Amino acid sequence: MAEMKDRLHTGELYLPGDEEIIADQVKRLDKLHDYNMTRPTEYEKRCVMLKEMFAEIGDGCYIEPPLHANFGGAHVHFGKGVYANFNLTMVDDTHIYVGDYTMLGPNVTLATAGHPILPELRQQGYQYNMPIHIGKNCWLGAGVIVMPGITIGDNTVIGAGSIVTKDIPANVVAVGNPCRVMREVNEHDKTYYFKDRKIDYHSIK
Repeated sequence: MAEMKDRLHTGELYLPGDEEIIADQVKRLDKLHDYNMTRPTEYEKRCVMLKEMFAEIGDGCYIEPPLHANFGGAHVHFGKGVYANFNLTMVDDTHIYVGDYTMLGPNVTLATAGHPILPELRQQGYQYNMPIHIGKNCWLGAGVIVMPGITIGDNTVIGAGSIVTKDIPANVVAVGNPCRVMREVNEHDKTYYFKDRKIDYHSIK
């Protein structure tokens, strides 16, 4: 019934096994399957498919198959120049927003769906969804997990393996489980790109 489908984006409890929801979801997952079967040489074909699959996707995005998305990207909004490595998993039962030039490492998970703590409600299959917002020019390292309802600010780096359970501000480096701000992006980062390795601006411009 339409009532359950309407609750996908309201944060209310709903039953994801609703027939109307499943019918729409399965069609979208068929398209996702086709995307994952494309060849590395079929770059242009992939670009066309992503524009059909996603709610929004900007120019210059590259998503390395296999891609996993619960609704095939139907509720995903990518800016331009977004890069996602192997095995990006998006539980896109509601909206996921990713800003321009953000990079997502291998095995990143963006999960909008949650289930009630009360066991009786879980037994009945109830679920709720909360949107995820990731800013521009962020970098999420390998294996990062972002939980429902999280916002990550522009230019922020999330260290590999971190589990983001609370909002993270802009212009910081944050790591850990649960993920916490370690430091701000600072003057040091204008000189060094990795440990004691200096940025040679002449060679990269």
